[in-house]
Amino acid sequence: MSFIKFLGTAGARFVMIRQLRSSAGIWLNYKSTNIIIDPGPGSLVRCAQSRPKIDPSSLDAIILTHKHLDHSGDLNVMIEAMTTGGFKKRGVLFLPSDAMGPHGVLFSYLEDSVEKITKLKKGEFKIGDINFEVPVKNIHQVQTYGLKFHIEDDIISFVSDTKYFDDLAKIYKDSTLLVVNVIFYQKRDYEHFCLQEALELDKKIKPKRTIFNHFGMSMLKQKPHLLEEKIRKELKLDIKFAYDGMSVEIPLK
Repeated sequence: MSFIKFLGTAGARFVMIRQLRSSAGIWLNYKSTNIIIDPGPGSLVRCAQSRPKIDPSSLDAIILTHKHLDHSGDLNVMIEAMTTGGFKKRGVLFLPSDAMGPHGVLFSYLEDSVEKITKLKKGEFKIGDINFEVPVKNIHQVQTYGLKFHIEDDIISFVSDTKYFDDLAKIYKDSTLLVVNVIFYQKRDYEHFCLQEALELDKKIKPKRTIFNHFGMSMLKQKPHLLEEKIRKELKLDIKFAYDGMSVEIPLK
């Protein structure tokens, strides 16, 4: 069975620091290909604790949407795991250009451990059995990109951290599964989605399935499982609020 597993659903610094939710990122498996997206603090531990256990040495690629710590804290340790401590030169690392170099988050001594380092930018890419594209550069404090995976008849989209802007609905209109990072309960003058903006995007796109993820403190205080119940009952929207360890089978049924 191929799957997406939410190893962690923490968003922003305070939820990460307190580990009110895990910040371990998202694991994507399709056929024989394994990818981790945004391995924040705790990725290695959560792989070991997963049931069934996830083997980081089976990774084929690591994708970093941007360099903020809640997305990149375990980047280097996952590279170590993917390359068996650097003894096996393998795997592809995708990351924005500002995540490399002296002001980046990649340890220089690991650069030669991976088979290939690719700068994340708008374009189309392939890893083993998986094709994906980077459709847009987000509006965020650092270089940040969204992702669209083409898996059989599904288009699985990840709207990473960004300020809401009108073109998003057009960019992700063909998504069958839409995963949106929702940091705030109410709108703030900050480059992150709030709940209402995420709901508006879902209404415009109308994917087969929508998952809200990456919650900040204000979202946790509202209790995401209660928000899910309210939205389903009052708005009649079939939206799932992610939780640590949640798996989604792919292709979608």
